[in-house]
Amino acid sequence: MTGAEFLSLAVDISFGIVVLSIALGFVRIAIGPGFGDRVVALDMMTLSIMAFCGLFAIFSDDAAFLDVAVVLALVGFLTTLALARFAERRRARASEVDDD
Repeated sequence: MTGAEFLSLAVDISFGIVVLSIALGFVRIAIGPGFGDRVVALDMMTLSIMAFCGLFAIFSDDAAFLDVAVVLALVGFLTTLALARFAERRRARASEVDDD
């Protein structure tokens, strides 16, 4: 087996694993059970989609998909921060209601 054949096989197997992880993350978002579970699943899906972009850059021999992965990483980071802030405010409001 040559190096090119091995790389092609590794990329094909990796595509399958990444697509499976995206599907499992979607299932976790759909069934929950809690808000934290959904946030972690969304973050995992973001990382999996970034891996997909990296694999596709290798597959197509086009580095432009790496730029997409970097932008997605930034958007995913900001999304995680926003959801953490939302959860913090929601918990603070719930504790204010309990104190009354």
